[in-house]
Amino acid sequence: MDGSKVRIVWTDADGQENESIGQYRSLERMRRTGGDWDDSDAGWWVFVDGTTQKKVDPTVWISGEDGE
Repeated sequence: MDGSKVRIVWTDADGQENESIGQYRSLERMRRTGGDWDDSDAGWWVFVDGTTQKKVDPTVWISGEDGE
């Protein structure tokens, strides 16, 4: 949870399971970048396209230690 990027699996509003590179962002980390952040903004974030980010709730975290 230090801001490193990891592969995660998450489910969207339509029930579709997705696999993406995600990054956990703490409230402290986001406040250092500027902007108006609150407690609800902390969590896992993914890019859903080239410019749009979305906060998600991962169901699985995938490590690269399994020979990937």
